[in-house]
Amino acid sequence: MAKRKTKAEKPMLPVFGDMPPDGFTYQVSEVKATYEETLMLEATTLWDYPKQSYGKTSKGNNKYPGVTPAFIIWNLVQRYTQPGDLVVDPMAGSGTTIDVCKEQGRQVIGYDIAPAHPEVIQNDARNVPLEDNSVDMMFIDSPYSDNIRYSDNPDCIGKISCEDERFFEELEKVAKEAYRILKPGKVLGWLIGDQWVKKKFTPVGFKLYQCLSKYFETVDVVCVVRRGQSSNTGLWYNRARRFNFYLRGFKYLLIMRKPDSNSVQKEEARSVKWASYERGKTKRKKPKLKMESGNIATSG
Repeated sequence: MAKRKTKAEKPMLPVFGDMPPDGFTYQVSEVKATYEETLMLEATTLWDYPKQSYGKTSKGNNKYPGVTPAFIIWNLVQRYTQPGDLVVDPMAGSGTTIDVCKEQGRQVIGYDIAPAHPEVIQNDARNVPLEDNSVDMMFIDSPYSDNIRYSDNPDCIGKISCEDERFFEELEKVAKEAYRILKPGKVLGWLIGDQWVKKKFTPVGFKLYQCLSKYFETVDVVCVVRRGQSSNTGLWYNRARRFNFYLRGFKYLLIMRKPDSNSVQKEEARSVKWASYERGKTKRKKPKLKMESGNIATSG
């Protein structure tokens, strides 16, 4: 009697170990795709996205230089806005913010000094044509320095090196406009990265945070893992280890809130009760007893 063939049960995706010589018994790409498409609110301050977009329709253009991961905008929109709210991106680039917000039922306006999306309006982020206190959320993914050629427009902030203080002076003008048009109590999310070039490190994230702190209250700071960059190769990893430097592994997502004077109440003294644990006392070793010529002696 012929043996009945049974369908092999597909195991869970392994966490450790290399791929077997004959391959896995299931399609890894299918499992990976299912995982990547899961939209879930982040619960920690470390965000890592395996690809730039999600869903059946693209969000922005993944070929655009410095394109924003759509998952970041989705998380911010879900946490800090309601359907019908107005979201503004003054450096919208290839329109990732527009595509995400439209799909989520939010009103959205995108500006850029060199638009790369049919619905992005040509405009300088340092002079946004909107009324004061009119916007429910803002997202900005600005240049980090002059390392990427965003446009040929001579007024582009991305033509100024972050080693030049003028770079931060221009970003502060953008921050002032964000403060002006945001409604009190509403949130700004600003994505920024540091620079290390020719043996010099520039803490772009820290310096921008100092600037934003002049105008906004801090909600939180998130680290977003950097993917898809040109240095994410074995060659560059080898160079970093060989010549003793670090590749940029993350970006800062600075989440700030415009103060709301109407909701400011008399602050009471903060009292935080922490769970505390008594430190265990060191146990003294009992002395060993040994016999010496009929007498008991101690040691230890």
